[in-house]
Amino acid sequence: MSEAEPEPRQQEQPLIAHLLELRDRLLKIVWGVLLVFLPLMAFAKDIYAWLAQPLLRMLPEGTSMIATEVASPFFTPIKLAALVAFVLAMPWVLYQVWAFVAPGLYKNERRLVVPLLASSTLLFYAGIAFAYFLVLPTVFKFIIGIAPEGVAVMTDIAKYLDFVLALFLAFGFAFETPVALVLMVKTGFVTPAKLGEMREYVLVGAFVVGAIFTPPDIVSQIMLAVPVYLLYELGIVASRILVPGAREVEAQQRQQDSG
Repeated sequence: MSEAEPEPRQQEQPLIAHLLELRDRLLKIVWGVLLVFLPLMAFAKDIYAWLAQPLLRMLPEGTSMIATEVASPFFTPIKLAALVAFVLAMPWVLYQVWAFVAPGLYKNERRLVVPLLASSTLLFYAGIAFAYFLVLPTVFKFIIGIAPEGVAVMTDIAKYLDFVLALFLAFGFAFETPVALVLMVKTGFVTPAKLGEMREYVLVGAFVVGAIFTPPDIVSQIMLAVPVYLLYELGIVASRILVPGAREVEAQQRQQDSG
C-alpha cells in the first residue's frame, strides 16, 4: 500500500458519535488541567513571587510592587496558577487533540504530526524561558533606567502579570516559526526555495516585530529579532527534511524557470 493512500479506517460513524467523542476529549482536557491546577493553588503566591523576580531585582531599594484593586492580591496569583497549569498540561492537551484527529489522517500525515506536536510544545516552552531569563531583565532594566527623577516605579501586580503574559505569548509564538514553515511547505503554499528568497524581508520584519513587542532600544529588539530569524532558517532546513517531495518540487520549478 502506498504511503499516500489512507490506511483502512473504521466504519464511518454518525455525527453524534463524533460529537460525543469530542465532548469526552474536552472533558479529559479540563480534568487534566484541573489535576495540575489544584496542587498549584497552594503555591500560587510563591509562583507569583518567582514570576516577579525579574522586576523586583531591578527596583530601587525601598520600593515594591503594589495592588490597586481590592481583590488583586487573591485573584492575580490564582489566575497565574491557572495559566501555569494549562501550560504544564499542554502535552496532555495536545495528546487529546491528536487522539481525536488521528483516525482521519493518512499514515504519512501521522508520522509528520507527532514530531510537529512535540517540537511545537518544546519550542513554546523555550520561547517562554528565553523571555523570562533573558528578555524580562533587559526590558525592566531599560524601563526603570529611563524613569524621570523623583518618580517611584511601583508596578501594579495585575498589570505586571498582563504585561509578562503578553511578552511570553509573543516569544512563545515567535519560537513556533519552524513549525509554521513546515506546515506551509507541507500544504504546498510555499517551497523551501521560495522561503530562502524571502530572507531579507523576514530579517527586516523580525526587527519590526521586535520594535513592537519590546521597548525602543536596540538590545531588546535584537533579542527578539535574532532568534526569530535563526528559527526561520531552521524552519527552511526542517521543511526540506520533514516534507517528502519538497526537494523534487524545487528541482521542477528550477527547471521550469530555466526553461
